[in-house]
Amino acid sequence: QVQLVESGGGLVQPGGFLRLSCAASGINFRIYNMNWYRQAPGKQREFVAISTSGDNVNYADSVKDRFTISKDKAKKTVFLQMNSLKLEDTAVYYCNAAGIREDLPDYWGQGTQVTVSS
Repeated sequence: QVQLVESGGGLVQPGGFLRLSCAASGINFRIYNMNWYRQAPGKQREFVAISTSGDNVNYADSVKDRFTISKDKAKKTVFLQMNSLKLEDTAVYYCNAAGIREDLPDYWGQGTQVTVSS
């Protein structure tokens, strides 16, 4: 069974940092791209970062040079290191596994709250 479980969210001051984790049991990283998305109150869910099945990474412009996505393949865990946090980074952050073929289902975690506030 596939399960994505996020952790590491919390309350942090502007300029601070957090590291989110996504425990991805049952996911084969060789056939899934791993993404982080976020959804702020009253806004649509938006893409944050991707680590592809081929280990390429990409970021939304709003987080580039501040956030880093990485994977520990042995531990089946995806991380999102978030530095220099801003008020506008406040959101629920979701881990997503997107199959690289159309016959593969996508999976979502339950989300973890990140609040940036002074």
